[in-house]
Amino acid sequence: MFDSHCHLDTDRFSGDLADVLSKARAAGIQRIVTIGAGRGTESAAAALAIAGEHRGWISATAGIHPHDASVADDAALQSIERLLEDPLVVAVGETGLDFHYDNSPRSLQEASFREHVRLARSAGKPLVVHTRAAPALTLRILKEEGADRVGGIIHCFSEDAEYAQEALRLGFVSSFSGLVTFPRSIRVLEAAVRQPIDALLVETDAPFLAPVPHRGRRNEPAFLAATVEAIARARGMQTEALRRATTENACRIYGLPAPDSDETDR
Repeated sequence: MFDSHCHLDTDRFSGDLADVLSKARAAGIQRIVTIGAGRGTESAAAALAIAGEHRGWISATAGIHPHDASVADDAALQSIERLLEDPLVVAVGETGLDFHYDNSPRSLQEASFREHVRLARSAGKPLVVHTRAAPALTLRILKEEGADRVGGIIHCFSEDAEYAQEALRLGFVSSFSGLVTFPRSIRVLEAAVRQPIDALLVETDAPFLAPVPHRGRRNEPAFLAATVEAIARARGMQTEALRRATTENACRIYGLPAPDSDETDR
């Protein structure tokens, strides 16, 4: 499996990250992308450091989360741009809009989002997009800024199947989290069922959103299996087939080589 989105740099993993990664390996996680967006620009550097310590199976992103858009001045954006030069940084973000919490003014979120799209186009790397309570504007900005030139991922997908199709027309695949296991997330699971198999990714968003049967616990990459099993069951396909497909898709989107056959067969 490929956990396409988690936050290994969070302090919730600071005391036992080695154990968390060991459990992930044992659960069949072959690749992880740790998201360098949070705490202003601190997460970007921290995520890259983790990727550097675990070359070969962990990669990083770099960006400024919409919650922190207030700090996205020229200096901060230039620091992200420099990090994007590192080959271990495989995408820009997470970036986007969060009009649910409004931790930064909406105008600054939009400005930061547009700048991140431009950074992605300049670096030739895909975008990892966060969108909450701003579905239409998210797609409009992606279209206006030419994000289809690099494509990317709508992470922790929380909209409906029609939205996923609109995003796909702009070159953005959808990544599904533990939300698909929640009883009230019927439309999200339906979107996962209807999504073309070559445009479907899975993620934990750890340490957040632990899937059933782990609800109430700190989420971690090893729990990705529960999300994969729920989607496979709903799609009426073998779990192993979905594991392989989503791993191949994530490798393609992030520009990473597929895990070698020896590792895959373990």
